[in-house]
Amino acid sequence: MEKFDIVVIGSGPGGYVAAIRAAQLGFKTALIEKYNSLGGTCTNVGCIPTKALLDSTHHYADVQTKFAKQGIEVQGVHLNFKQMYARKQEVVQKNTQGLTFLMQKNGIATFYGTASFTTNTSITVTDSNGVITVIEADKFIIATGSKPATLPGITLDKKRIISSTEALALQEQPKSLVIIGGGVIGVEMASIFNRIGTKVTIIEYASSLLPTMDRELGKALNKILKKEQIDIVLEQSVYQVDNLGDYVQVKFKDKAEHEQQIEADYVLLAVGRRPFTAGLGLENTAVTLNSKGFIETNANLQTRASTIYAIGDVIGGAMLAHKAEEEAVFVVETIQGQKPHIHYNHIPNVVYTWPEIASVGATEDELIQKNIAYKVGKFPFAANARARASMDTEGFAKVLVDPKYGEVLGVHIIGARAADLIAQAVVALEYEVTAKDMFSLSYAHPTFSEVFKDAYRMAYGLPSINI
Repeated sequence: MEKFDIVVIGSGPGGYVAAIRAAQLGFKTALIEKYNSLGGTCTNVGCIPTKALLDSTHHYADVQTKFAKQGIEVQGVHLNFKQMYARKQEVVQKNTQGLTFLMQKNGIATFYGTASFTTNTSITVTDSNGVITVIEADKFIIATGSKPATLPGITLDKKRIISSTEALALQEQPKSLVIIGGGVIGVEMASIFNRIGTKVTIIEYASSLLPTMDRELGKALNKILKKEQIDIVLEQSVYQVDNLGDYVQVKFKDKAEHEQQIEADYVLLAVGRRPFTAGLGLENTAVTLNSKGFIETNANLQTRASTIYAIGDVIGGAMLAHKAEEEAVFVVETIQGQKPHIHYNHIPNVVYTWPEIASVGATEDELIQKNIAYKVGKFPFAANARARASMDTEGFAKVLVDPKYGEVLGVHIIGARAADLIAQAVVALEYEVTAKDMFSLSYAHPTFSEVFKDAYRMAYGLPSINI
């Protein structure tokens, strides 16, 4: 029997941040991880390896499409698929090693094994050898994340019908790939494989790519990906996927029931993720799940059991690593008696295609549905000097502004370095900075950030002053 103040179950971004913050605040802390490395989905089979491959394939694509224009002539370029994947794994390993170091540095006890509640105040942890450790705690934080979802009647066989997890561990480059789902994971995976010469087709149920983001972003990305020779089929429902040995056959139909089929080496399902609570023994606690399987919590992210909190993907909402991190700090500081806050509307969403896409705050559709007045300021990267210098002229910055007080309501970007630029917009929303304040600031020239200065000016009906 071991006793702790706080025990965190799951070592993804939410879990490891919760454990570190708890230790920093003086709590005797333990972290439980089911697998043999820390970091969860994001570090091992999600955010980090995906970005490593996106970066590698971006360089490869630039050699083929940009270098000659810039006067850099390269001959005999060869893609070493195995080395690309090996580098990806090195990046993952360095991150997981860093997390192990942080646990040791902060005095956090780490247990590897499957955690299962026996009561509201105790769990068992069963390791790979079947050894069971009983652990008690004053507070538990569930941060077990999510797993790839599938479609009715379609089974992930992890051979030719795969998720992003298996796509990140392929032994050879596929010649063709069908991706079911045009959300964030789908378009990022499409970018990775298309850049290295795989024939990619995206099949999306909605009427646009990135259906949960501002509609203009999805439309712009659609045009860009099609220009890059990615086939995109919208408003289609996939109803059957068959592994036929050497290839996979996908059958789908539109709203009028017109049926089509396509074959490929692999089919990648990117239709969202589902909460992971299997084996947690929640039936032995007061914790409840909603109809979709997410853990139910109150405003303090506390479950029906006063000793158990839950954060991240397992409670629903935006399935983002940084959202889980914010919730981790929120819960630990709440347990200590502080009064932290989270503005969910101020958590940015990012898509790491190229150009990148980033968004924070309200979309136009949301403002229209709520009958909220707004002005639009929109400025193209094609008119930005830094973008022209780097040959990154695709996309735009769009700001939505309250017409009366100038409050920034939403910011949506598709363009170079959007993932980094969005941080400025988050500051504007969090601290209620007006659009006039934002364009009155001094922006370094030439920089990509100047697209904001002009977008904010245009929301006020003022002309652009930059090139």
